[in-house]
Amino acid sequence: MNDQWIDVCAVDEIDEEDVIRFDHQQHTYAVYRSADSEFFATDGRCTHEAIHLADGLVMDHVIECPKHNGRFDYRTGKALGAPVCVNLKTYPVRVEAGRVLLGVNP
Repeated sequence: MNDQWIDVCAVDEIDEEDVIRFDHQQHTYAVYRSADSEFFATDGRCTHEAIHLADGLVMDHVIECPKHNGRFDYRTGKALGAPVCVNLKTYPVRVEAGRVLLGVNP
């Protein structure tokens, strides 16, 4: 895989157990920080009705969609039950020099 690394934000711009929205070109991503300060990224819209996940609730490695409460494991993208049944795409994330970087395929 030949990822292009894009600067998303400073590490301290995402609180623990929280998510932010990040738009790049015509795509929306959700970037998460776990309770143990690991970073993850998924597609930014719910697979059920394309609602922005960054407006949802994050707890215990799960993002809950704000519209119909569909839940995903943001580490793997796995859909965790109705009404969502399609997994989220996940993306690599790394931290360098206090910055969160997102890996996308150009």
